[in-house]
Amino acid sequence: MKQITFIDRKTGALIHENPPGERFLRFMYHSPFGKLALNAVVKRKALSQLYGRLMNRPASKKNILPFVRQFGINLEEAIKPVEEFSSFNDFFYRKLRPNVRPIGQGFVSPADGKLIAFETISDISSFFVKGLPFTVASFLKNKDLAAQYQDASMILVRLAPNDYHRFHFPTSGQASAAQKIKGRYLSVSPYAVTKQFTRVFCENKREYTILASRQYGDVIVSPVGATMVGTIVETYKPNAEVKKGEEMGYFAFGGSSVLMLINKSKITIDADLLENTRNGMETAVLMGETIGQ
Repeated sequence: MKQITFIDRKTGALIHENPPGERFLRFMYHSPFGKLALNAVVKRKALSQLYGRLMNRPASKKNILPFVRQFGINLEEAIKPVEEFSSFNDFFYRKLRPNVRPIGQGFVSPADGKLIAFETISDISSFFVKGLPFTVASFLKNKDLAAQYQDASMILVRLAPNDYHRFHFPTSGQASAAQKIKGRYLSVSPYAVTKQFTRVFCENKREYTILASRQYGDVIVSPVGATMVGTIVETYKPNAEVKKGEEMGYFAFGGSSVLMLINKSKITIDADLLENTRNGMETAVLMGETIGQ
């Protein structure tokens, strides 16, 4: 199995990602014995909830500085100094200082992470060549709503455990209450997704909000949980007006993703993001960075 690589958008350089538990992920998703353990234990709710409780304990603070050093996390961006975090989870979903993530023009990334983008959902098959076809109906569990997005554009931002783990609104509008969908806890790492994109995103715990915007029509914004993500928390007021870049919620410990569906006639996704995706590569983006017009 290849190493995980992505493109640094600012420099164009190819970067190797070294996620926490990389060897474990390779074993779980690319060996027969690992797949047995995956189906029996790892994707189940109890394991993620147990790990989440451990990361909420004061004793977990000892893991913060080693994690920061290993992954080069810039603590100067955080509102609180490291000694004030009450647990590892408190650090994990830390808030950032104002203006650390400038909000760009147009449609912006809802989170820090690695992005792939498709002009139409049917293009997904060219990026993920294996597994079952992805359908909006199986993702949303709502046939009537899915009919409106059959030919939509799709943008997916993958958050690695070392990324900033709060997510924000990509444009202004009125945000509905979140519709929650129960599910499993499969990893969203490329080690898992490249072989079973549909299984991961149509089986995992997720929720979605319909963001009614003037510029882009109704945009579906869907945070998706993953292995060791026991909690998705919304922090916005539902059925109210929200501003672009305003906080929408956060993930507790683990990797996760934000998936968005947009009417393709309403948005032009930035060309470099589409080109990188066509070449089978993710692109690193920051929350608030322009990704479409």
